[in-house]
Amino acid sequence: MKPRTVTLMVLVSVLALAATGLGQRTDSSRPDTARFGDPTSTARAFQDYFYGVIKSLDKSEMVLDKTKFGIDQTIKLDAKTKYLHDGKPSSRDQLAVGHQVWVQVKTDKKTGEMTAKKVLTGVVAPTIRE
Repeated sequence: MKPRTVTLMVLVSVLALAATGLGQRTDSSRPDTARFGDPTSTARAFQDYFYGVIKSLDKSEMVLDKTKFGIDQTIKLDAKTKYLHDGKPSSRDQLAVGHQVWVQVKTDKKTGEMTAKKVLTGVVAPTIRE
């Protein structure tokens, strides 16, 4: 046989397998191991949140590293701040340096200070938006 004929036969075989669906994944279940869930719904749910890693933490504020601005950001904490860990109510005492957090902030228009309205840690579900 000529090499051209062999190549054509292999190509026809591959196309026949693709047309019959062989080799396709038939298991429709998806592993639920993603930290922040389905990326298509998660991106929309967290677009108004501020992400960072806690660099320092005290009673009235936390400093976040690895933010979208590329520099450390100070976030004020007050009595109205809500804390959620794994989608369940938590407290400021559960936060520690090195934790990854998503923070819903309100920004003072005059001073530019950011105050946390909600702090999310752990495995967060995109359905917790208000």
